[in-house]
Amino acid sequence: MINRPEYLKKLLVFKDKQLIKIVTGIRRCGKSTLFELYQSELLRLGVKPEQIQSINLEEPNYRELLDWEKLYDTINNRLIKNRQNYIFLDEVQNVKDFQRAADGLFIKKNVDLYLTGSNSRMQSGEWATLLSGRYVDIHMFPLSFKEYVSADDSGLSQDQLFAHYVEYGSFPFVFNFRNFSDNALSWDKLSVYGYLSGIYSTIVLKDIVENKKIKEAGRLERVIKFMVDTIGSETSIKRISDMLTSDGIKIMPLTVESYLDAFRDSYILYKADRYDVKGRKLLKTLNKYYLVDMGLRRLLLGDKAVDSGHILENIVYLELLRRGYKVYIGKVGDKEVDFAAEGPDGVEYYQVSETVRGKETLARELASLELIRDHNPKYLLTRDYEPKVSHNGIKQINALDWLLR
Repeated sequence: MINRPEYLKKLLVFKDKQLIKIVTGIRRCGKSTLFELYQSELLRLGVKPEQIQSINLEEPNYRELLDWEKLYDTINNRLIKNRQNYIFLDEVQNVKDFQRAADGLFIKKNVDLYLTGSNSRMQSGEWATLLSGRYVDIHMFPLSFKEYVSADDSGLSQDQLFAHYVEYGSFPFVFNFRNFSDNALSWDKLSVYGYLSGIYSTIVLKDIVENKKIKEAGRLERVIKFMVDTIGSETSIKRISDMLTSDGIKIMPLTVESYLDAFRDSYILYKADRYDVKGRKLLKTLNKYYLVDMGLRRLLLGDKAVDSGHILENIVYLELLRRGYKVYIGKVGDKEVDFAAEGPDGVEYYQVSETVRGKETLARELASLELIRDHNPKYLLTRDYEPKVSHNGIKQINALDWLLR
C-alpha cells in the first residue's frame, strides 16, 4: 500500500470527535486504502480488532446490507459495549436512505463513524442536507507528485518520474503495471490504459449517464473531450456550445452546463472561478477547468499535442487544492495571474510557465504579478533549473522542487 500521510493526519485530527468523517473523491483515488491505513494506525494505538467494523458496500458479499435497516442492525448487533467502536462504510451512497443508518449510529456515544462516497449521486450539497451538517468532508485526490516519488523504487531521476506521472497518471493502482527487467523500468501500457478506461467508463456511463438519466452519451463524451483538450484555457458555457455546434454537434448551453456540473460532481473536472485582485470580488465569466489526472487526458486524447505549460498549470492547481487552498484565477487590470490561492494565512499568487529562459517570456510572466501592489507572497513556478532567484520580491522556484515540498 502506498502511504498517504497527509490524509491520514487529517483523519487522526478528527479521531473520536463528534462528527461523521466523510472521505470524498474520484473513484479509485485511494479512499479504501486510506481506511486500511487508518485502521492499522488505530490498532497501533491500542484499539482492539473487535472494535473495528469495515464494510465496502460495493462488494457483492455485502449485498444484503444495501437495505439501511439491515445495515444498521448488523452493525449495532456487533458493537462492543463500554468501548469506543470505529465504523467504516465504503461507498455508502449505494445504500438507499443510508443517512438513516448513519444518524442512528452517530447518536451513539461509543461510535466513531467514517464514510466514503465517490459518485455523482452524492455531491457535497447532498451530504449537507442528508446529514444535517454534522460531518467533516476530507476530500481526496489521486497521488500527488510527492506521494508518487515517495512510492517509487526505480531510481529514476526527478524529471523522468515527472514524465511518467504526466503520461500514465496518478491513480495509485497504476504502479502495479510497472515492469523491471535488466535493471530497467518499463510500463505495461495496454494494462495502464485498460485500467484507466475502466475508471472513465464507470464514471461516465454509470455514475453520470445512468444516475443522471442522460440520454445521449455521445454528446456527453464529446463535451468531456473538449474540456480535456482545453485545460487551463478561459472558457464559457456559450463558447463550448458554439464550438461544438460548429463541429456538427448541436448542443444547447443549458445542456453543456448540466454536463459540466455532472463532471464536477464526479470529481473528474474542477472549476476555477476568476477573481478581481484589485476589486476583491469574484467574476462570473470566463472560468477555467482542470482535469483530476493526466493519465485520463492521455486516454481521451491519445498523443495529441498539448501545451506542456497547461499540463504543469493543471498539476500545480491540483496541488494547491491538496494543500487546502481555495484557488481562483486572478485578474489584474487587463492581465491575468494563473492562481490566487487563499489559505489560512492569507493569499498567495502563482504564475506557472514551462520555461522563462527568454527575456520576453520572463517579462511577460512577471508582468501580472508586478501589478499586484499588496505584500502577499508571489511565486513564479517553472521547469527551469536555476539558482534561487527573486525578481523584485517575486520568488522563482523550480516547479518540481515546489511539488516535492
